[in-house]
Formats: sequence, C-alpha cells, structure tokens
Amino acid sequence: MQKVRFGKTDMEITPIGFGAWAIGGGGWAAAWGPQDDDEAVGAIQRAVELGVNWVDTAAVYGTGHSEELVARALKNVPEVDRPYVFTKCSLVWDEKREISNVLKADSVKQECEDSLRRLQTDVIDLYQIHWPRPGEDIVEGWQALADLTQEGKVRHIGVSNFDVGQMERIKDIAPIETLQPPYNMLNRGVEDEILPYAGQNDIGVIVYSPMRSGLLMGKMTRERVENMPSDDWRRNTDDFNEPKLSENLKLVSVLEEVGGAHNASPGEVAIVWTLRNPNVTAAIVGGRRPDQVDGIIGAADLNLADEEFERIEAAIP
Repeated sequence: MQKVRFGKTDMEITPIGFGAWAIGGGGWAAAWGPQDDDEAVGAIQRAVELGVNWVDTAAVYGTGHSEELVARALKNVPEVDRPYVFTKCSLVWDEKREISNVLKADSVKQECEDSLRRLQTDVIDLYQIHWPRPGEDIVEGWQALADLTQEGKVRHIGVSNFDVGQMERIKDIAPIETLQPPYNMLNRGVEDEILPYAGQNDIGVIVYSPMRSGLLMGKMTRERVENMPSDDWRRNTDDFNEPKLSENLKLVSVLEEVGGAHNASPGEVAIVWTLRNPNVTAAIVGGRRPDQVDGIIGAADLNLADEEFERIEAAIP
C-alpha cells in the first residue's frame, strides 16, 4: 500500500488507518453497542496484515478498553510490521464511567502514563488533545503535551476537533504537527477554513468518520437503525433519523452505482471522496470485524474520474 508524508512529522502513513473507536465495547456515553473482543482484535490484525500502518485510538474509547485491545492485537506483530499507534487525552471518567473534559497539566500527564500502561509501550507515536475543552485550559494542556515530547514519552503531538482560532492560540508553544477533524459527505464544515489552514501550515490531517459512522457503507437500512442497541450513540443523531435518513440512503444508492463500475463498495467510494481534498492526508476507518476491514481496504487504491466525483456531488443532500 502506498504511503504519504504526514505533515511535519517524520512519519509516512497509509491513506487509510484503522480507527478503534467502535471496538471499545458498550456501556459508555459514546458506545456503538456490545462488541466481541476477539473480533475486534481480529479486525486490527487483518488491517495490519493488509498493509495499514497506523491505528488511531483514544483513552476514552470504552473507558480504556480500546487501548487494551490495540495492545493485545499488536502484541505478537513483528517489529518490522508494527503499525504506528496514535491515541488521545482530555476525556477522563469516574468509577461510574461518567466522562468529563480535563486539560490540566497533571491530568494530561497522568492520562499519558495510563495510556502507556494500557498500550504496553514505552512511547506513543502520536498523542493528541481529543477535544478543546475546557477552552480556557487548552494552552496548559498543549504545554503538557510539549513537555511529554521532551520527556520522550510521546514522539509527536497533535489536536483533534480544534478550530483555527484555537490552533492559533497554541501554535507558538510547540508546532501543531497533526489535526484530526470530522469530515465526510454529510459533514463538510471544515472545508472552508480549517482544512485550508492545515494545508497552509503543513499540518498533517487524518479525518474521522469518512463514512459517517457507517451510514455510507452500503449496509445501513431503516430496519438496522431501528434495531440498533440502546447504547449505540447513532440512534440519537439526525443523519440516522427521518427526514434525513431517507435522503442519505438515496445518496448511498448513487455511491453503490459509482462503486459498482470499479468493483468497490459504497464505503470505499465515500472514503476516496474525503481523500480527494488536497489538504487531507489520510482517513480513519473503523472496523469491528475482519470482514468489515476487507470491505474498505480497497479505498487506498481506488481512483475515480472527475465526472464520477461530479455525480456524487450532485447527489449529496
């Protein structure tokens, strides 16, 4: 699989990476419902086997469980094949798994220690502030990440969900190496300012939810939405409910037709659409089972014609 330069870092990464949000399991605020741990481990291992060279997780995913599964999946991977591991801080939880935002330096540094332990590693390849909350503490939090690089506990640092003003506030403390924003056909809010800013400042961009959390994969139906587990966060989002759901499923039918000409899935077409933006480095793609990885891996090598992109644009609600 080809690799691309990742902003100011010394890393070259594959155009798609494995996203470990959905494998965290159920019973927490942003869960995707129950998850089989063996299938989750198998999904990560399948992605690595197929050439994916980075995994993105976060401390809060499954309140620590996602990081533990990443460590389990990579435990016996030879060093030469070991992917980069990216994780995030700033969301902490209590004994009831209730989550809060904290960016105080001592909290960030403790989170790093906890992530190192769960990931069973001595250094994190990329450490990111998950959310810029509380806003008044982003400078302190970013300084803590800069300190962690000096201590050798993290190699590179970046931000997630930051806007241009927030990045401007922290950039003089330490260079912002990477940015992780949401981006897909149904969520294009970063196109006008945030992505151009990243491009102008050589900030590597890995976008999350390129398939709108599974909605654009081609396997979502009204029945499937109605039968989602009660703790699946998607049940309560507008795009998964009427009147938007019908419009979005019409878009998926167009993605199916475009992909069909290339033996590609609708999800792969949706991923490639995000990668077409010149300011996007790569896309984070989740998978809960090995076969789901097989259904999206082709996006790394899929090429669409201009007229096909134009047809997709015309179909976006």
